[in-house]
Amino acid sequence: MLKEISADELKRKIDEAQDFRLIEVLDPEKYDEWHLPGAENIPLDDLGPAAGIKFKQDEEIVVYCASFECKASTRASSKLDEMGYNVLEYRGGKKEWKEKGYTMEL
Repeated sequence: MLKEISADELKRKIDEAQDFRLIEVLDPEKYDEWHLPGAENIPLDDLGPAAGIKFKQDEEIVVYCASFECKASTRASSKLDEMGYNVLEYRGGKKEWKEKGYTMEL
C-alpha cells in the first residue's frame, strides 16, 4: 500500500528541518522554473537507476510532481516502494503547493 503525505504535513517536515529526502520527479526544465524548498531533482526515468546510488534503504523519501492530475509521483512512489524504500507521495505537487502560498525556491 502506497503512503501519502499532505501539503500541510510536508510543510511541517520542511519547517522543522526533519531528516528526509524530497525529490521532484519532473524534468529538469520544470524543476529549474521553481521547486519546493530543499527538493532535489531526479526525473522519473532516472529514478530507478539512481536510487541505489543516491538513497539509503532506511531513509525517508518524499516524491512529488506537478499536480493531482500528474501521475509521475505515483509511478515514482510505486517504483521506490517495490525496491524496498520508505517512500511517501505528495500528490498535490507543485500546483497545490503554490495555491497554498507556501515558500518556493527558484
